[in-house]
Amino acid sequence: MQILLLSDIHSNFEALEACLDAAVPYDRVVNLGDVVGYGGSPNEVTALCRRITWMSVRGNHDKVCTGVESAEYFNPIAAMAAYWTRQTLTPENMQWLRSLPEGPVRNPEMPGVQFAHGSPQDEDEYVISVMDATEALDTVDVPLTFFGHSHIQGAFFMDTDDDPQELRPSNRREKGHQRHKLMLVANARYMINPGSVGQPRDGDWRAGFAVYDSEEHSVTFHRVPYDVEAAQRHIREAQLPDRLAVRLGEGR
Repeated sequence: MQILLLSDIHSNFEALEACLDAAVPYDRVVNLGDVVGYGGSPNEVTALCRRITWMSVRGNHDKVCTGVESAEYFNPIAAMAAYWTRQTLTPENMQWLRSLPEGPVRNPEMPGVQFAHGSPQDEDEYVISVMDATEALDTVDVPLTFFGHSHIQGAFFMDTDDDPQELRPSNRREKGHQRHKLMLVANARYMINPGSVGQPRDGDWRAGFAVYDSEEHSVTFHRVPYDVEAAQRHIREAQLPDRLAVRLGEGR
């Protein structure tokens, strides 16, 4: 089964469409959270995710943008975008986002795999470094965890009793669709981040996603170009802070 893994779309419809086009063929779509927030197309993105996703978990922006949690711990720019999103979402999209489950979630069709937004120990906890990943890899009871939240594409893994290691795909070209395949090793434990669809923060402006092949036991990381100018225009038309538009071109 080919599982398309999407995370941190953040209301960026142009990036989402580019990822879906580039990922073909795939069998199922899994959403790892933060469908909304920051970007200018929350209804378009949410409506499409409602149609295509097989499994989903909630992100911290999904919670704040729908009033499940307050914006108390958000920076002023993120909070402003969250309040605008809350006022803009249709009732149907609002309800769907509010109903997203807390991660990690599992499905009997895919034994040994779980899906989370942040750490499997705390949905709001960032996993950015090997140190962050060590405790989770020590305690998880499944070999494969897919997560998002950090907006940084890559993987952490631990083979038997070895120390955890980190993999970051070397995608630094300015143009084009790039792929990096990771063959998964039996008896190892992995935490894998497909990257951010709508707001990458690793210096590469292109949209990030991954595809998990359950038969080949591999994960392929992707980076694809998209119409950044259109996404920026939607942010500015919504009169959101300009920094949210500028950062899309920076990959930060």
